[in-house]
Amino acid sequence: MTTAVAAPFRFFSLQVVRTRRLGPSLVRVTFAGADLHAFRSHGRDQSLSLFLPHPGQPEPVIPIELGDSWWQGWRELPDDVRAVMRSYTLRALRRNPDEIDIDFALHGVEPGAATPAGPASLWAAAAAPGDRVVLLGPAIEDNRAIRFRPPEDTDLIVIWGDETAVPAASAILESLPPGTRVRAWLEVLHAGDIQDLVTSADAEITWLVRGDGSPMAVDAVRAAPLPPADAPYAWIAGESGCVKELRRHLVRERGIDRRRVTFVGYWRRGLSEEQLREQGE
Repeated sequence: MTTAVAAPFRFFSLQVVRTRRLGPSLVRVTFAGADLHAFRSHGRDQSLSLFLPHPGQPEPVIPIELGDSWWQGWRELPDDVRAVMRSYTLRALRRNPDEIDIDFALHGVEPGAATPAGPASLWAAAAAPGDRVVLLGPAIEDNRAIRFRPPEDTDLIVIWGDETAVPAASAILESLPPGTRVRAWLEVLHAGDIQDLVTSADAEITWLVRGDGSPMAVDAVRAAPLPPADAPYAWIAGESGCVKELRRHLVRERGIDRRRVTFVGYWRRGLSEEQLREQGE
């Protein structure tokens, strides 16, 4: 498959190199590709669009040959032919060799799950070396799909993310320079999903495990004292309902300037990504 440029983003044809299970509901997939040398990003919550094949397809079907009109052409393909598109964040980028990691939060793949797994969870749970995907990613380092942008005067960073935002939050924490004050809450499905993060920042990280009695989202943040700060900055991402509630708490109850709160709804409870996309159109 050839690639096409949609500056400042472009398509990359990739193959799975290896996979690594990080926990009961988290798996890391490493990808490589001949043109990955053109992938550029300096953002730690870099957003990507990943296109996956349907079962039985050797590769995802996208009308890349249409150039800038690929989106309309993709939408017009039959549902059982059109590539499955999902939004993810970049976990890591390496050179020599060129590789990227994407961490997948798996939902519904465990036996007896109350909610059936979606196509991306099913694909990631069974991913194997050689599996082919297509990625729409950045061709320039500073691009609009990077959200984490603390102002230069920031003296405290507040972070919250659920399992869908743990990859981005982890990459952010690992990238922060020594002395950066951080208070972070990361929410996961199982205790086995907790990761040992390495950061040079002055960070207090609290892991919240749903179902074991841990307070969730806004309750955990509301109950915790924050270090004194003149210019705090907050980054919150995950389920859109929780994100909205947390943003309201940080702005109204904590007094953080709303312009210094970055909030991203990665998903919405009860809706698929296709349904969310339809609502936004």
